[in-house]
Amino acid sequence: MSSTTIRPLRADAERTVRTILEAAERTLNRNPAATMEEIAAAAGVARTTVHRRFATREALITAMSEWATRQLAQAVDDARPDTSPPLVALYQATANVLRVKLSWGFSMNTSLAKGNESERIWNAVVDRCDQLFRRLQDAGVLRAEVDPVWARRVYYALIHEVCQDLSTTSNETTGSDPDTDALATQLIDTLLRGTGSPTAQL
Repeated sequence: MSSTTIRPLRADAERTVRTILEAAERTLNRNPAATMEEIAAAAGVARTTVHRRFATREALITAMSEWATRQLAQAVDDARPDTSPPLVALYQATANVLRVKLSWGFSMNTSLAKGNESERIWNAVVDRCDQLFRRLQDAGVLRAEVDPVWARRVYYALIHEVCQDLSTTSNETTGSDPDTDALATQLIDTLLRGTGSPTAQL
């Protein structure tokens, strides 16, 4: 875990950190080369405040990645993948994850350094998703001959493509948030039914 997040923060300090992280996400998503000064201005705080919380730009980006990965893990947990009917959990997790990834696109696309906290959280998310896909197979949602890990990888690829496509059309352009529930339905329908005609033959 980074040094910026080890110590518990007071409520006001936690709000300041959240404000900086959100401003950094908006700013770096528009311009990945943005400076700490530009991020501070977007957050409405002094440059010294940003540097007091994050000694370097790299430390800030690491904290952003950790924050976003924690939100992703919470999005999966909120779908109750261990106890909800597996297909219900898949729909809910997909909608939740899309909201996080679309809100934290820059942070989610930051490469994970080996051995850091973000990688540990991400590996735990992958494990939970693999368990969910095994539950889907046990429930007959996935065919018995399908490798559930392969199905999960295809699912991840679909989520990635959806988010990459929508990142080119920001809320500033469309004036509204994407309908993540509708996107989740379309994505899972594509995953489970494919795009070929029922009469197609190999």
